[in-house]
Amino acid sequence: MLPILLPVIGGFLILPLHFQEDRKRNLYAETIVILTSVLVWIAIFAVRREPVELYSFTRGFSIDLRVDGPAMLFAGMVSLMWPFVMLYAFDYMAETHRKNMFFAFYVMTYGITLGVAFASNMTTLYVFYEMLSLVTIPLVIYYQDHESLYAGRKYAAYTIGGASLAFFAVLMTTVYGDAGNFAYGGSILGVGAGYGIMQVAYLFAFFGFGVKAAVFPLHDWLPTASAAPTPVTALLHAVAVVNSGVFAIMRTTWYVYGPEYLMGRPAQIIAILVAAFTLVFAAGMALKERHFKRRLAYSTVSNLSYMLFGIMLLTPEGLTGGLLHMLFHGIIKMSLFLCAGAFMHVMGKNYIYEVNGVGRKMPITFTVYTLGALSLTGIPLFCGFVSKWHLITAGIAAGTAWGLIGVIALILSAFLCAMYTLNVSIRAFFPPADKDRFTDGKGLHEAHLLMLIPMLVFAVINVIFGMFPGPIVSFIERIAAGLI
Repeated sequence: MLPILLPVIGGFLILPLHFQEDRKRNLYAETIVILTSVLVWIAIFAVRREPVELYSFTRGFSIDLRVDGPAMLFAGMVSLMWPFVMLYAFDYMAETHRKNMFFAFYVMTYGITLGVAFASNMTTLYVFYEMLSLVTIPLVIYYQDHESLYAGRKYAAYTIGGASLAFFAVLMTTVYGDAGNFAYGGSILGVGAGYGIMQVAYLFAFFGFGVKAAVFPLHDWLPTASAAPTPVTALLHAVAVVNSGVFAIMRTTWYVYGPEYLMGRPAQIIAILVAAFTLVFAAGMALKERHFKRRLAYSTVSNLSYMLFGIMLLTPEGLTGGLLHMLFHGIIKMSLFLCAGAFMHVMGKNYIYEVNGVGRKMPITFTVYTLGALSLTGIPLFCGFVSKWHLITAGIAAGTAWGLIGVIALILSAFLCAMYTLNVSIRAFFPPADKDRFTDGKGLHEAHLLMLIPMLVFAVINVIFGMFPGPIVSFIERIAAGLI
């Protein structure tokens, strides 16, 4: 309970404490976040693996926590990323107003995300999943202008509406299964509910939780939410919110329904084809988009469906690829968003064409961006190649028509990804002579050290996991095989 409660309570206390000095607030918030990360790793290595019931609403509906393999992966990646992004946020938000409100909800979001990770049944997952929507709305509308308020309304409508769809699946799997408990291979085999209605309930869960995973046609909130400050969009689009959607679908698919229940059924085929379409469609939209952060947001929409494709193959190889991409995409996209935010913070500009020549004045930022772009494209020696390779080989090994359709979609999306990411790097370092607008701009410089450190950390992790992926691949293969 401690990794969940500490940031929720500690973050809430920022409001009544009403810090007047940035230094004191920053020290308090960073201390809470670091202590939480320490508690996460104590939980990963030291606690019992059996579920622990905290509270029971009624028979079958209870709040249970458990640290198993997927929980270790999701909580571990979140705990390593959050402290560094907090450092970035301190400088990024230095000149803004309502900072107590911002950091209060920013810290609370950490605890709620860990609640999603440690959930042991559908009821617990659903409660924290819905709380995550509510606690991030104030972050999306932080600037309080028309664009932010519109983004907040759309975000609330999509995510709360999606949770309403998923609630049907929560009820069905709790009533007609083993109280919705998570067990590798599924917990509803042999139940008395009608087979057809349970398939429908699964699709409700896929599209309901799939709102946060931005599946077509429920993806539109994600690019719009780019109106939020960059520290928010980095976590929303790379780790906390979107991966919570993927994580919830993975739990429902592999730990409630199970591959045997879904394999070859209409629910699986519909879900995997929707994922394949989404990843190509969103890549095309990213290529078309001219706003820097919205382009990266569409890229996130595409890459989330990479993960869903792997999960929906219903093979251990596919699950390995999906979980690998959940981790590696989070590292890559965090790096890309932080670079985009640094450019926008220093320049006060938002669009791709305004990047022309800036790489010569911000070489560290755009070198880190380029490394992330190469990784996201799937170039060897970067971590993005590792996960995409596993996804493609898993799709071929599945031996199904929809698996091959997904593989073709992955390859096409990778080509589009190269075009929409590396185009920015080319503009930054090698602009056309008649469009070199900003290389002589006075006052143009690298972002503050607190913003550069997280970017460099994620760039190093990107390269290390790309060159030495063995240990993490082995760990995730054990999760996918049900050994952890």
